Amino acid sequence: MGRKVDVDDLVGAAEIASRLGVKRPQVVHEWRKRHPEFPEPVATLSNGLIWDWRDVERWARATGRAGT
Repeated sequence: MGRKVDVDDLVGAAEIASRLGVKRPQVVHEWRKRHPEFPEPVATLSNGLIWDWRDVERWARATGRAGT
């Protein structure tokens, strides 16, 4: 069985950008390319990647990107 994730914690690039105060969701994909420690998505859908917000938030705090 896969990892259990609360649906309220599921976010795409647009939600991550919004929550971290970034204007363009493309920045999230740039972070994925530049930072190997960026969290892996928990799912891949036909319209995009899905992350667990808790993982992204931990990464953002550890790298000083939370609250930018």
